[in-house]
Parts: sequence; structure tokens; C-alpha cells
Amino acid sequence: MSEGERSDDAETGSGAAGSEGGPDISVCIVDAQTPGNVGTIARAMKNFGVEDLLLIDPPEIEPDGEAYGFAGHARQDVLPGAEELTFDELCANYHTVGFTAITGEDSRKHVRFPYSTPVDLVDELRDVDAPVALVFGREDKGLANDELERLDQVASIPASEAYPVMNLGQSATVTLYELRKLTLDGTQLPDTEPHRAGPDEVERLHDYWDEFLTAMGHREHKHEKTERMFRRLLGRVKPTDREVTTLLGVLRRATDQLEERKELLDELDEEDELRR
Repeated sequence: MSEGERSDDAETGSGAAGSEGGPDISVCIVDAQTPGNVGTIARAMKNFGVEDLLLIDPPEIEPDGEAYGFAGHARQDVLPGAEELTFDELCANYHTVGFTAITGEDSRKHVRFPYSTPVDLVDELRDVDAPVALVFGREDKGLANDELERLDQVASIPASEAYPVMNLGQSATVTLYELRKLTLDGTQLPDTEPHRAGPDEVERLHDYWDEFLTAMGHREHKHEKTERMFRRLLGRVKPTDREVTTLLGVLRRATDQLEERKELLDELDEEDELRR
């Protein structure tokens, strides 16, 4: 991450309000050096439901240039809708969160301490009654101390102590991913909550397991122990209703085949007895 990074909401405060009723969130880039990073951040914003891009002293953004080439579908709305403003306007109109890779170590370092991580910000920003701007700085040196001291909060992304500095696009993408609970109503991922099988279905599976063990001629002195092992196994894995239904079908077919085989063998034994 750049030493200082932060993004904010547009002055209109339209931003992106998430599924849990979070604040409007915008991204602000201060003095970006390359158009490509602006396009990369615009694309990440599109991925995670943030609409308003704020630019302070931006590079030249051409419709057929690098920024639009990196923006993906964000070239249709996020990038062309970007708003230029001054640092004074940013601080006056937004609750600002500035990002930096280099933090203070204790309370004597007031500019960069205390700091939050993107995960911390999910709860810290949820009830903010103002448009929020996530502020990201320059690729080479991030946000300066005199800029950070004017912002409402400081945040940093946990990274390797040996190399904590991420590039501008990475920083914004990681941050927006962690804040997705505040900016997205939902994602493309289906069935995020497992459909755990009910206790009646699980007990039915245990009954079928008991019948299967009996049909296969499982040794009587091991029967109870095997049933107990199976119960503990299911208790740990918390099977879904679909998984239990599938196992029921497998056990039922296996049990039926074993019983049919036993009946056939019994008939053959009776025929042998009659021939004698």
C-alpha cells in the first residue's frame, strides 16, 4: 500500500450505501501519478459497489487512454463520473479516512496513531452520519503528514513487516473488499448460509445406518460402537439437508440389495435342502 491512501464520497453524498445501512462511501485519490492506477481503482470500486470517485490533482484522464483501459466496466460510469475537488473541499464535506503503510508505534505519534485496519472500519464507519471518503495517496510516498493530520481517521492494511508498502491499486482493492458489507447488498456467490439438516433428518439417517449394518452382517459386538462413531462423525461435520438426503438414498439402495441377496441365498439353501 502507498504510504498514505484514502478514498472518499462525492460531495453530493450519493456514494454507496450497503446492505446493512452503512454510510455513503466514496474513494478519493490524491495526486495519482499514473492514469492506470486511477482506472484500476475505478474497477475495484465497480467490483465492490462504490460509485463515486474523487480526484485531487489527477493526471490527464483520456477516454482512449490508460485509465479507461484498466477500468473494465467502470469505464461506463465510475470513471466518467469522477469529480475533481481540492483537499480543503474534501476535508470540509466528508468524514475522511486516510490510508498509510507507515503507522505510529504509540500514542506519542499523534499523526499516524491510533490507526484502524480495514476490518476495524466495518464497525467504526457503520454509524457515521456523514458521507465517508476513503483517501489514498501518491504511488511513491502516499499521504504526507500534513495531509494525514487533517483527516478524521487513519487506517493501514496489515502486511509483511519486511515489505508493508502495497501499490495504489492493491491498497484500494483490499480495503474495498473488507468494506463490502457496507457497500454491497449481495454478491454473486450462492448459498452463503449452509442449509443444515434438521434433527429429524439426521435421526432418520442414523436409523438407515443401523439397518445397513444389520443387513451387511456387521459383527454384533461392534454394532453399537460403530453407530456411536457414526453419530459423532455427523455431529462434527454438520451435514446439509442435501447431503443427508443423498446418504439416505445410498444407504437405502445398499440395504435393499443386501436384503435381496440374503433372500436369494436363503432360497438357494432351501432348494439344496429339498434335493437332498
